[in-house]
Amino acid sequence: MGESKTLPKYFYLISKKFVGASGAAFMFSQAMNVVVGPKIGRKLLTGSYVVEDVMCSKCGEKLGWKYVETFNLKQRYKEGMFVIEKLKLTKKY
Repeated sequence: MGESKTLPKYFYLISKKFVGASGAAFMFSQAMNVVVGPKIGRKLLTGSYVVEDVMCSKCGEKLGWKYVETFNLKQRYKEGMFVIEKLKLTKKY
């Protein structure tokens, strides 16, 4: 049997209403055992953002992204938050 990833704790959960490449995703205020990639501009469903891809610190698999900057004042609450795809949270290795 595989080992489950130790990722964000559910008390850091901000929202369950996000969508990633593999489907449903969750927004967290913190994430553990992850590394972030370089800052890149990305067009998402709610606008343009500067984000960093978030990868598992153990295996390097892409898990989601971290919002770094937004250009829409109504979306500013996302800055500094992590979005992790649900499928990546539940997969065992």
